[in-house]
Amino acid sequence: MGSVTTPSTDRRAAVALFSRLRTPQGQADPFPLYEKLRSMGEVSPAPWGGFVVTGYDLCAALLRDGDWLEPDQEWRARQGPRTRWSAPSSREISNTMPALNPPEHTRVRRAAGSFDRTTIQELGRSVEGIVDGLLDSLAERLREGEADFSALVSERLPIATIGSWLALPSADWDRLRDLTHEQVFTQELLPSASQLARSDAALGELRAYFLDLIRHRRARLGDDPVSRWIRTWDAMEADRDKADEGVYFLALFVLLAALETTSTLLSATVLRLVERPERWDPLAGSPDLVPAFVEETLRYDPPTHVISRVAAKDGVLGGFEVRADDMVHLMVGAAHHDPARFPDPERFDPSRNVTQHLGFSGGIHYCLGAPLARLEAQTLLRHLVRRLPRLCLVRRPPMAPRVVFRRLLSLDVALA
Repeated sequence: MGSVTTPSTDRRAAVALFSRLRTPQGQADPFPLYEKLRSMGEVSPAPWGGFVVTGYDLCAALLRDGDWLEPDQEWRARQGPRTRWSAPSSREISNTMPALNPPEHTRVRRAAGSFDRTTIQELGRSVEGIVDGLLDSLAERLREGEADFSALVSERLPIATIGSWLALPSADWDRLRDLTHEQVFTQELLPSASQLARSDAALGELRAYFLDLIRHRRARLGDDPVSRWIRTWDAMEADRDKADEGVYFLALFVLLAALETTSTLLSATVLRLVERPERWDPLAGSPDLVPAFVEETLRYDPPTHVISRVAAKDGVLGGFEVRADDMVHLMVGAAHHDPARFPDPERFDPSRNVTQHLGFSGGIHYCLGAPLARLEAQTLLRHLVRRLPRLCLVRRPPMAPRVVFRRLLSLDVALA
């Protein structure tokens, strides 16, 4: 709370910063731009309206505050028929669990279940085998020269893990992974009309795929998650079509959450390793250091750099007047480099033993799949330092020109 600030001057400065952020060059190293954004204050005007928050403590507080909501289906409808929020892909995403607010969010999360200890132990055995197979393929390719770690491992491990768990045909995995990359534009800050069209097409195909899968799974229910969700939703919803929709949105959410951000986490973790050869020996000698390495990666460069919320009521935030329905973008990538929370934030230091970060969001929307993402990253890292200790970076990886979801387009490595 405090006095109200006029945003016009700050908004013009933010335009220049976000224009640079939305380029491959800006995404290659966004942290100097985040530092300039933080220098404008922990709350500043967004060029397109609303505000951005860069301070760690305030971002963490807003994620836990029930007065800051997801931009849900009702909010999107209020934005009007000729906005990005009215696109078919935006409406579709608004039905998935991350875009729901209580009480519907509570109901759907209960139906989803959780990655409990038993499930993680079962998945752990599967992940171990998948990682070994992928590293076999990587080692074979490296004997011929350099290889793209992202394409050969980071992109394949998540879809093999979640595809096996959901009992999806392996012949469908590559297409599902590609559709996941295509749908992401509808969740970016300022998607173009052509990008929204790509997301619309991708989510239309995903809807058709999963509804067909659910119909077939109904005919022969098993012990897989989709079958369990069918039983759960049938008990919750008398209308069969609505029950199938509920199962579809759960399956869609699990697929999207398991692929896009996890593949980025895997590549980012390995990049931190191969860019500095001296980081190998401590991990190889002490596997118990692997979890801290993964957590510092999530702090240093998380897969999701922006989380958006909307105000439930009028108020003042960081000196700015905020109206109900105004959108606020929590700049997680900047907050993770807030020196008030993380001393010497530009230094990648696994020994800082990060216990709190926003890499998996926070509050009631804390990522349901966080245990699985950690499992995959930690398993990959332990196996990698043991099997390929001479792996080195060939060139800096190109980055997709996206602000919300980070993505390494390739990660070229070789044996030293």
